[in-house]
Amino acid sequence: MIDFAQSHFVLFGLTPAFSIDTKTLDAHYREQVAQYHPDRFATAADAERLASLQAATHINEAYQTLKSALPRARYLLQLAGVDTQEETNTAMPMDFLMAQMEWRESIADAKASQNVDALENLAREMRAEMQALEDKLATQIDAQQDFVNAAMSVRKLRFMEKLDQEIGDAIEAVLY
Repeated sequence: MIDFAQSHFVLFGLTPAFSIDTKTLDAHYREQVAQYHPDRFATAADAERLASLQAATHINEAYQTLKSALPRARYLLQLAGVDTQEETNTAMPMDFLMAQMEWRESIADAKASQNVDALENLAREMRAEMQALEDKLATQIDAQQDFVNAAMSVRKLRFMEKLDQEIGDAIEAVLY
């Protein structure tokens, strides 16, 4: 069975890093799921069925953590002993706060005028900003091991993901 103490990276045969090969992650995930899927243990003893269910749950949680940038960055920082302080540290650089205020105003304006094109443009711009921040996180974590600044980048990315969701919700509200 699975060693629950091993890192998610080891579980999927990956080197611990922010930049990962998602195709390898997906392939190893499918292998693990196939091996431990509870349906394969349907006629097994209760203990084996429970163990397969726990393994499948662990595999799914590990996959969800590694497949997306924000949870993967959080996990890597946790492995390095760094708390991202997302719930307690709301301090952000002034330029970032100003940019977020401008984003919110643009979203509100586009939503109020029910301008789907403007919202879709904002969504593209937001995703480009998020990609740039993910690239920065890759450098901070993988190349520089600058975990303090990476924690700040995680907090920024979390904020940006919320804005991206807000834009998506606004598009849905206008369309439907």
